Amino acid sequence: MKQRLQKLIAHAGLASRRKAEEWIANGRVTINGEIAELGAQADPTRDRILVNGRPLPQAEEPVCLLLYKPVGYVTSLRDPQGRPVVTDLLGKIQARLFPVGRLDLNTEGLLLMTNDGDLAWRLSHPSHEVTKTYLVRLQGGLSTEARQALEKGVQLEDGLTSPAKVSGIRKSGSHAWMELTIHEGRNRQVRRMCEAVGCPVSRLKRIRYAFLDLEDLRPGQYRQLSRDEVARLKKL
Repeated sequence: MKQRLQKLIAHAGLASRRKAEEWIANGRVTINGEIAELGAQADPTRDRILVNGRPLPQAEEPVCLLLYKPVGYVTSLRDPQGRPVVTDLLGKIQARLFPVGRLDLNTEGLLLMTNDGDLAWRLSHPSHEVTKTYLVRLQGGLSTEARQALEKGVQLEDGLTSPAKVSGIRKSGSHAWMELTIHEGRNRQVRRMCEAVGCPVSRLKRIRYAFLDLEDLRPGQYRQLSRDEVARLKKL
């Protein structure tokens, strides 16, 4: 049975559907010896599909993990600078997993890892507006004006952000803490939003992703999501 090429690549655990579309557009995927085009369909039981010159592997059993990413790890499968990457923390897992979205080097917290490219694409697509909540430590306090700006939307170099939800504000010495909830996934978005309103971030931790939280996990630990949790994510 024929399916869209990017879906087959995602189900095989090679990449997210978005990344698979990039590969197809760049001519890195062939069907029966011919360069595939976006929108092409194929039957993996009858067609010879090559991705980056290698045969498309059989689809893996879907795996989805919730990882507590520590500070100092790169959210990538490999790093040209030789820094630790998040997959280094999954030594006992045989499946080829990749991260859903990103946390920057100095941000810790909840990160989903999966080989289900279709699920990763759904969760990352902006139209689905999956919420992410961060615990943020700010240098100094959080003024009323700064809070209102975050809740209204902040003008960044790549455009106006959607309104954020601010809660749990408390003062601790020379710092202030808050919980910030957004549904976008721009690069370093929380840090850039806070800097734009005059509140530099000194610590950042993602504590919730949709309905999921870190529970009792410690940095570097992970757990496998249940079937019910995966089903709920797909319904988002």
